Amino acid sequence: MEISVQVKNFIIDNFLFGESDHFDENTDFFDKGILDSTGIIELVSFIEQTFNISVADEELITENFSSLNKITDYIQTKVYPKVT
Repeated sequence: MEISVQVKNFIIDNFLFGESDHFDENTDFFDKGILDSTGIIELVSFIEQTFNISVADEELITENFSSLNKITDYIQTKVYPKVT
């Protein structure tokens, strides 16, 4: 299953009580009150377990977790790191 679909389904099930019409890929979860500090902990735990990655404390920034697109991009960089 695609990364964004898995994350979106988790957010819908756990924070929006099954209502999927409250956000799109660019909706800011913090501005809309979809995620708060407790929610981000739950989301990070889900991401770490589902995608077998570790989220470092310094990576817990809004640039990585404020929207579905940003979360998907972040996970992709962890799962498929660029070779330099």
